[in-house]
Amino acid sequence: MYKKVESWSDVIQLEHHIQKYWDQHRSFDKLREKNAGKPPWSFLDGPITANNPMGVHHAWGRTLKDAFQRFWAMNGRSLRYQNGFDCQGLWVEHEVEKEYGFTSKRDIEEFGIDRFVEKCKERVRKFSAVQTEQSIRLGYWMDWSDSYFTMSDENNYTIWSFLKRCHQRGKIYRGTDVMPWSGRSGTGYSQMEVVEGRKLVAHEALFLKFPLKGRDKENLLVWTTTPWTLTSNVGAMVNPNLEYVKVRAKKDGELYYFAAENLKYQRLKTQYEEKKEWIKGVPKLKTLEQIFEEQGGFDIEGYVKGAEMIGWEYSGPFDEFEAQGIIGGYPFVDENVTLSGISAHRVIDGGQDNHGNQVVVAGEGTGIVHTAPGCGDIDHEVGIKLGLPHLAPLDENAKFIDKFGPLTGWHALEEKTVDWIIDSLKEKDLLFHTEMYPHVYPHCWRSGDPLVFRLVDEWYINMDWRDEIKEIVKQIRWIPDWGEERENEWLTNMRDWMISKKRYWGLALPIWVCPSCEHYDVIGSKAELKERAVEGWAAFEGHSPHRPWVDGIKIKCEKCGELAERIPDVGNPWLDAGIVPYSTVHYNTDPEYWKKWIPADLVLECFPGQFRNWFYSLLAMSTMMENIPPFKTLVGHALVRDENGNEMHKSSGNAIWFDDAVEKIGADIMRWIYCGHENTNNLNFGYGTARETRGKFYNTLWNTYSFFVNYARLDQWLPSDNPTPVAERPDFDRWILSNLQLTIKKVRHGFVEYNTRLCTRAIEQFVEDLSNWYVRHSRRRFWKGESDADTRMAYETLYECLYVLVRLVAPIMPFTAEDIYQNLVRSHDDKAPESVHHTEFPEVNDALVDETLSEDMRAAERLISLALSARESAKLKVRQPLAKLTIGPGDALELRAARRFADLLAEDLNVKTVETLDVEAPLPQVPTVLVVKPKLKVLGKRLKKQLLSWLVVTASWPCVSAGFK
Repeated sequence: MYKKVESWSDVIQLEHHIQKYWDQHRSFDKLREKNAGKPPWSFLDGPITANNPMGVHHAWGRTLKDAFQRFWAMNGRSLRYQNGFDCQGLWVEHEVEKEYGFTSKRDIEEFGIDRFVEKCKERVRKFSAVQTEQSIRLGYWMDWSDSYFTMSDENNYTIWSFLKRCHQRGKIYRGTDVMPWSGRSGTGYSQMEVVEGRKLVAHEALFLKFPLKGRDKENLLVWTTTPWTLTSNVGAMVNPNLEYVKVRAKKDGELYYFAAENLKYQRLKTQYEEKKEWIKGVPKLKTLEQIFEEQGGFDIEGYVKGAEMIGWEYSGPFDEFEAQGIIGGYPFVDENVTLSGISAHRVIDGGQDNHGNQVVVAGEGTGIVHTAPGCGDIDHEVGIKLGLPHLAPLDENAKFIDKFGPLTGWHALEEKTVDWIIDSLKEKDLLFHTEMYPHVYPHCWRSGDPLVFRLVDEWYINMDWRDEIKEIVKQIRWIPDWGEERENEWLTNMRDWMISKKRYWGLALPIWVCPSCEHYDVIGSKAELKERAVEGWAAFEGHSPHRPWVDGIKIKCEKCGELAERIPDVGNPWLDAGIVPYSTVHYNTDPEYWKKWIPADLVLECFPGQFRNWFYSLLAMSTMMENIPPFKTLVGHALVRDENGNEMHKSSGNAIWFDDAVEKIGADIMRWIYCGHENTNNLNFGYGTARETRGKFYNTLWNTYSFFVNYARLDQWLPSDNPTPVAERPDFDRWILSNLQLTIKKVRHGFVEYNTRLCTRAIEQFVEDLSNWYVRHSRRRFWKGESDADTRMAYETLYECLYVLVRLVAPIMPFTAEDIYQNLVRSHDDKAPESVHHTEFPEVNDALVDETLSEDMRAAERLISLALSARESAKLKVRQPLAKLTIGPGDALELRAARRFADLLAEDLNVKTVETLDVEAPLPQVPTVLVVKPKLKVLGKRLKKQLLSWLVVTASWPCVSAGFK
């Protein structure tokens, strides 16, 4: 028999109790055994970084993943249930460095690369265990004994096979490029990684003079937000199509050239006024006109086209540096370049970048862009096109190398560097004006330090096969659908993929270079490495393919026969996650198994950054491996914010940790919030939101279940094997059962379409109808003394609704569904499936669907709502009985519903009789209250006011009439 249910559920205690039940009864294992051998449904998990405990933001995606897996399991599909942990990369290294107080790469090397790598592995093992327990607490059913780790040998060696294929197609190359670089971490960042760390900061920007040679007291006026790059200036770019103004300053009599429209241009005006992308305390930016006026005024002496300026020579701001005089560039010397920095100083055409965008435009600067090909990515492109020398002033710590005068050894971004540059420009009478300029600037997304752009020697994958990837993109279903466009946009604009990092903990790039002839080869597997190794294999065997163990292996150069050594670089971390459709599904060891599960039916991750990260790497690597989509459907969701819509940060005090939230809110409440949210919008999460969800939905569901169980216990009622046929039950019972079938249809549709919001909304509406409509109006039917047959049918109907409902909510609220199921079903039927998650997900029974009945009930609800509004406007409380409710004249649906559910209307509205008037019939002769349907809102205000006055005038009559117009 049922156990008594309290009207208030202790969600936290319930969930811990159910978790013990699942553990004791091996509920998850039995589900897998039940579905073994059935048609597969394949989910591919995006690995969570095993570096810290989970936050509430992690729980959104993991809830959705679990909900879809539970749904398909209840539909009899076989699943792999493999969770993934992302293990390698700078994020883990950075935390280990903090733990040991390391501040540089030298500290790591003195500590020992082998010890450091082992500490990174230990951290991954520690936090993967923490995240496993947290995920279990969330109710996430996975085969935790089979989680994949991107640091595994299988994952690393499968990446080797991908890189081998790239190499066989001639796509792996070594090259120099200007890349974002972290001086703190001593490594570069690929294009896909930079966006994650962009921050709004204010930097000291400079307006300075580039004196023109052969033109007395004439200058180019140049503007820069990165003063350190002036040390490596080579050229000055203009737009040949722009008009430039020639201004004479009254204070010194010198001439200045800059874009004409910049004279009065209000820089960052909108951002300042709207306080967007602005920093408190930074003053409004001045126009060039204002700056000149503050310095004594100016006169305009003429205009010149940018095209006429090309070729003008000028003196650079730091031509005294030895590096400026080296022909061919420094320290990377290009023998084909015959210019030094000094001899290259001239006005050049900025042209267009590689994407067809004009490099030089008027606006924030001066329309003249100082060019340092060794310090900027666009500058680098222009420098290559025009054969300019590249001066690369910074080492891997972002400090100036030798031949850069007093700056040698100084960090590019430290305050003393900027101060020295400003003082030096002042001494040379080259500084025109300084200002604090707010802009979004890239930072290391792990260590937080600002990045510099540095000329580097790295390894790349030539991505000229992007059109092949775009063809794969077409074969995938994108949810939201604009994801396809976003991915294609990234593929169109991306640069070559920088795959190397000068770090320690990560994929050991399988590239061996001969020091004699510089020929290089890419090794594609462990077996190939063993076969080709001529030195170091014995010391390596038994270790994972990581630094430093793999570094000792040497192979024979295929070109000259000398010994080739592995490059010391590790790989881009998105290689680790992008290969998982192959490495984790046994592509190399069990091809038939792999074909069964790939392409996966679903991948699901937070999408803001993943179009250029995980989604991109998945697509690129699968295109190269087998030229197939790695998944069929992609679902993306947005970000979790605090209740006010702000980013959660520990320093701001608004961060909510998963462990805190789940023990205050409950996993099921959290899961319902996540599943009920529109995926494309950021979710504002907090305890207030949880209380609202608990009050509006959860308690209603629980109280309906409590009502049934406690009355059924009193009456000793249990479901029969031969319930009353639905066709013989009252309209009210048949209506709620019809409504139930329509709800099943909506929920199934929501899950199949990967839209859990459709599911939650349909369930919430049904629970509202069941509790506040069906149960409320049927309450007396459950009392002894009423008709036994009617009572029996009420119990049967409510039981059937609850039994279906508990299975509908099971994928989303697994704990609560299990607790209700155990009492509702298992308490009296030990032959029923042991867990609600072993039951079949409800299917629609079309025979129970009665659309006419459902329409009539909806119309009756509208009539009651309308009449209640009439009562309220007439200040007649519901407890005051009225003689009659007149409905009409109206359309056929409302009249039919009023007649069919007259007793319901009379009960809800506290009237003795309900009268309906046909469309043709006149209104009652007694004074009436005329209330129109919601169309009233489209009528004029005067008419609405007049109708309300009629309502007040006739309020004393013992009759409220609702008419339709």
